[in-house]
Amino acid sequence: MSGFLLLSFVLTPVVSNAENSEEWEYSLTPYLFLPLSTQGTSTVAGTEADLDLNLSDVLEILDIAFATRFEARRNRFGVLADLYYVSLSMDEGATLTPAMNPELDLTATLNVDVDVRQGWLSLQGMYRAFESPAGVRYPWALDLSAGARWNYLKQEIDTNLALEILPGPGIQQSLGGTETWWEPVVGFRTGVEVSSCLRLALRADVGGFGAGGDDLQWGVLMGAERDFGERHALRFGYLFYGIDYSSFRADGRFAYDVDQHGPYVAFSWRW
Repeated sequence: MSGFLLLSFVLTPVVSNAENSEEWEYSLTPYLFLPLSTQGTSTVAGTEADLDLNLSDVLEILDIAFATRFEARRNRFGVLADLYYVSLSMDEGATLTPAMNPELDLTATLNVDVDVRQGWLSLQGMYRAFESPAGVRYPWALDLSAGARWNYLKQEIDTNLALEILPGPGIQQSLGGTETWWEPVVGFRTGVEVSSCLRLALRADVGGFGAGGDDLQWGVLMGAERDFGERHALRFGYLFYGIDYSSFRADGRFAYDVDQHGPYVAFSWRW
């Protein structure tokens, strides 16, 4: 079972007059990530399942997803907040007959519900470590960031076995559950302005470092930003993401080790 992610490490304008501005500048950016490939393993109650999904596989089990990023900056300093949530589910049922005597008038119904959800809320401080002098042909800048991220991960499998000869709801079992944890996160982004309305950028974030069971959570984004006036921008690019989380619950090992990559698109409002 997959834990599909609609996350994106969203591009923000990295080339500006941040050092000279005395006013706070803000941006709000909803975003969407389309994973062309999702590979890895999902472990619930000590049972490991291999994942190898394409985009159409993911969209078939997607219930809801939303993600947005807020940023505030003044001079060289700033803060950013990133909110993300996705919910996936799968419901499979089957009717069984006795293997030893298929003619026996006795049937059983097996239903399996799989519920996977992931989300986080991160808060980071930013510092503009370098900005090229005014007047250069292709100005560029480098931002550094550090902070904390609260994570939420649910992997739950509910089974129900109902027999015709037995009254009641049947034999029920629930495996897995929900884990939450805090972890540190650090990152950088750098970009170059190739025209008055177009920027190219590279961004990387790394978190986890063993905190709360998350050995590593990382993302690398390569993309571009196209301005539409002074207050709006379209952002697009390609994202690589990975997470390696594991813990132990009462019913066994609970783990999520997944790598994804695919295009993303975002729209930003600035004021």
